[in-house]
Amino acid sequence: LSGLTLSLTLALALPSVALENGLARTPPMGWMSWERFRCNVDCQADPRNCISEQLFFEMADRLAEDGWRELGYEYVNIDDCWSARQRDAAGQLVPDPKRFPRGIKALADYVHARGLKLGIYGDLGIFTCGGYPGTMLEHVQQDAQTFAAWGVDMLKLDGCYSSAEEQAKGYPEMARALNATGRPIVYSCSWPAYQGGLPPQVNYTILAEICNLWRNYDDIQDSWDSVLSITDWFFTNQDMLQPAAGPGHWNDPDMLIIGNFGLSYEQSRSQMALWTVMAAPLLMSTDLRTISPAAKEILQNRLMIQINQDPLGIQGRRIVKEKSHIEVFLRPLSQAASALVFFSRRTDMPFRYTTSLAKLHFPEDAVYEVQDVYVGKIIGALKTADNFSVIINPSGVVMWYLRPMALRVQPWHVVRQQAPSKAFRPALL
Repeated sequence: LSGLTLSLTLALALPSVALENGLARTPPMGWMSWERFRCNVDCQADPRNCISEQLFFEMADRLAEDGWRELGYEYVNIDDCWSARQRDAAGQLVPDPKRFPRGIKALADYVHARGLKLGIYGDLGIFTCGGYPGTMLEHVQQDAQTFAAWGVDMLKLDGCYSSAEEQAKGYPEMARALNATGRPIVYSCSWPAYQGGLPPQVNYTILAEICNLWRNYDDIQDSWDSVLSITDWFFTNQDMLQPAAGPGHWNDPDMLIIGNFGLSYEQSRSQMALWTVMAAPLLMSTDLRTISPAAKEILQNRLMIQINQDPLGIQGRRIVKEKSHIEVFLRPLSQAASALVFFSRRTDMPFRYTTSLAKLHFPEDAVYEVQDVYVGKIIGALKTADNFSVIINPSGVVMWYLRPMALRVQPWHVVRQQAPSKAFRPALL
């Protein structure tokens, strides 16, 4: 199907497609198995780290007992490689009997008893990406009913081993099938990632009616290069992507890898700040049983999470890209507040960056209370016209939360109607 044909096909089907589940009004938060634990199914050699009910029991315990749940990290998400190699005689998906002997319903009950929610993985194709049974079109309804009966709260539907035509039918069909179960299930689609992520192949207006969140781009790997590649793609294409996000429908740049092996301390702080300014789902993929205090402190930053979960749900934008390899990102927040991220791509030494809120297109004659998101302390009052400097470490960030102190601040929702405008275009200063 061409992009145009696909758009027309979906537009005709739209009234019955719309998800209307009232879910994910802020970006989902929780834990996901894939990046850290992949498709490790050798429970004999590696019982502690294989994809099994034990791993998910233990992660649920950590979320409930180590302060994560109270901050909003509520989803425990199973990714690929959980099922048996074949469907049962009735054509139903079944969990691997050795690795999930009690079944998914028992795991969901365990997770729910701890005030958490369970997510599961499916794939719209012959096989999942890991080679397990996929969800062909004839199985969409059955699988939706199975997941609902098990007590699942989120479905990530991947797209390996399926054609563009199958995806164009299957992703909206799964939205209808999930709605029909009567169970509230957050629906995460990988559809745009398989269609290049951008218009005209992807119609984000229609996608937002079908899915609660969607993967647009490549899988994240445990490296700084991967984080930079994802960041570059999202902000280079922000004019097309940013308007698509909002309460109930989010762009998903993939998991947080903070606490693993590939990021330095500064880079970990940068991923958290950039994902927060992007209004991204915060789905950690790390070992919560052994996570370092430093990584935990980044992931549990209360002000950061408050910004990520802002009820307006406006995705931030890159507003400045300097020759000095400093970039500035702005996210409008409720009550005329905003978040600023000053990000250094330099690899030499800490850099002193000087600018003013006026240069960053803030309203004239306003005064803001500035709070450093990572340090926590309130820096003081700042007038729009005042020059200020921040010192940014290599591959690091300085992140500010700004609250207006004067009344002459234009509400951000007015700015949103105008975006993208000249004021929001990256500028070389």
